[in-house]
Amino acid sequence: MTDKQIAQLKDRIAVVAAWIVACLFFFPIFWMVLTSFKTELQAIAVPPKLFFEPTLENFTLIQDRTDYTKFALNSIVTSVGGTLLAMLIAIPSAYAMAFNPGRWTKDILMWMLSTKMLPAVGVLMPIYLLSQKLGLLDTRIVLVVIYAMINLPIIMLILFNYFREIPKEILEASRMDGTSTYNEITQIVMPLAWGGIASTALLSIVLCWNEAFWAINLTAADAGTLPALVASFSSPEGLFWAKLSAVSTLACAPIVVFGWLCQKQLVQGLTFGAVK
Repeated sequence: MTDKQIAQLKDRIAVVAAWIVACLFFFPIFWMVLTSFKTELQAIAVPPKLFFEPTLENFTLIQDRTDYTKFALNSIVTSVGGTLLAMLIAIPSAYAMAFNPGRWTKDILMWMLSTKMLPAVGVLMPIYLLSQKLGLLDTRIVLVVIYAMINLPIIMLILFNYFREIPKEILEASRMDGTSTYNEITQIVMPLAWGGIASTALLSIVLCWNEAFWAINLTAADAGTLPALVASFSSPEGLFWAKLSAVSTLACAPIVVFGWLCQKQLVQGLTFGAVK
């Protein structure tokens, strides 16, 4: 075989391997959606049934048993609200660290990122008691604040890397013209780093949407999000796989579509500003 043929063969093997990996990752989602259209007997059948007569019974039951729209609205409000609050804090903070770094700037960033390693259950009790004392249990406000705080380290690090790519000469020229710090951030830094800010916000929304621990422990019927709705379908009698798959499909569908439409921006956010 020639070198060209060997290179083509390697490319084909790489493509096949990529498709296999993609199918392995996608298969659980495919099976969840498939199971959502089965009856409970079909869902637990052995061997599993790939071909069957689909039914919408599970989705009808979910609509009758719960207020899906309310849970979905809570997810939207808390995800967007938590992201906006985090961005409001992170943008000026990342600006200060990127353009006026101090001796401990990188250490502070790494310390903030290290807080993500703290198990959430370790701080559940104090946060629960604080929320109870402030009358914030089962409210959207408590989730917005917590979502903003838990995603703030990642948002800060991503924005810091994006802002560092902006030439400092541009800011120096604006300062010579007497531009205020506020105008410098809003009229120069943010427009130049808008792609990074947008991708970071999209990534934060996805992380907030999928957060289940705090939604389950701090909310109930009034402010519960879609992950909390999914958790409510487990019962002491056992798991009803068809109904659980149906509610999981309804919970995942909006964010999967959102992620698919914004995949390019999400990849930019995951690469910490390295991809333009």
